[in-house]
Amino acid sequence: MAVRTATPVTGWLLRGSDGRLTAYAPAEGGVVRWTETRPGGPEWTGPELLAVPGLEACLSIAQSPQGYVYLVGVRQRETEAGEADTDIVYATQFQSGRPPTNWRSIGSPHGPDRQRSAQLGVPTAAVDSAGLHVFVRNSGGGVCGRRQDARGIWSPWADMKGSHVLDGLTAVATPGGRVELLGPASEFVLRWRQEQPGGPVRRVRNVPAKPGACSATAGVTGDDRVTHFWRDAADGSLQTLAPEPASAETAEGAEAADAEPATVSVGGTGSGPVAVLHAVLDGHDCTVLAQRAASGLLAVAVSPSGDETLPAQWSETGEEFTGAPALAVDANGRVTVAVLGTDGHLRVARQRVGERGLTLGEWQRV
Repeated sequence: MAVRTATPVTGWLLRGSDGRLTAYAPAEGGVVRWTETRPGGPEWTGPELLAVPGLEACLSIAQSPQGYVYLVGVRQRETEAGEADTDIVYATQFQSGRPPTNWRSIGSPHGPDRQRSAQLGVPTAAVDSAGLHVFVRNSGGGVCGRRQDARGIWSPWADMKGSHVLDGLTAVATPGGRVELLGPASEFVLRWRQEQPGGPVRRVRNVPAKPGACSATAGVTGDDRVTHFWRDAADGSLQTLAPEPASAETAEGAEAADAEPATVSVGGTGSGPVAVLHAVLDGHDCTVLAQRAASGLLAVAVSPSGDETLPAQWSETGEEFTGAPALAVDANGRVTVAVLGTDGHLRVARQRVGERGLTLGEWQRV
């Protein structure tokens, strides 16, 4: 039976509608969950295993404006004839700490073709103004997507094109419910987006780049702005897309709008995707970044929102950890970072109150 490479994700620390933070981690045959006992902590319950027979150790997590959490993964089960049945499944958690719904299958873009379905990549998910979107790399190296409407009805799988796509598709929705999707490929970064909330997700111009597999991420950095990041495959440096020129009526403006998208290095050599958080620090809109540095420690940087292309100043902290970090704002308005230690325990650090900028307090082992 084929097993997908576990792709680290960053969006695994989320605040529910009741204000409590929940952390999620994929595990063989299920999902591990930790939940604050009250908004703002510091006590947690867990680790609690949400058992799902056949679920692979890879997971995508998305949250709706109402606070509903969608867990999306790949399930693979062996038939009596020894063949592998592979499908994409999801469950919904409506309230913090409560059991999720039963896991439901949305099938495979390859239908009953077991051999091709076994070659699917790790799915990514986002929630737009209508419902849940799921995207996945297909067996041919392109991308397929399926979306749920406001009534909960799923559309058929759509071929979204693309080629030579690597592991690490990443999707995100703006606060207004507009989805953007990024796919690292061998010679490009492929992009899709909705121009209007609830509209079709369409291809936009490729970005010439050599992104590393499993290194892409995206985060909301403004009211209707998403910033995408990925690592250069050669040196592991963090890259982002340079601001695109605003359209203009002049000939010069038209030429600028037709210019090839450019990339910018923001420094910060490391591994895996970088966590992105839009937060208010000292009364200013800021973008907080957190990554696993080359040392294996957590590195954090802050930039003014809209200026993510500026070279970041990174500060390392904590102990070595595995996977990718996650960021959230807790019920008390503190920037909170979480990692999974090499011993498998959750570790959490929160912003010190009353200090300028972003200073993290002591790490808590959960």
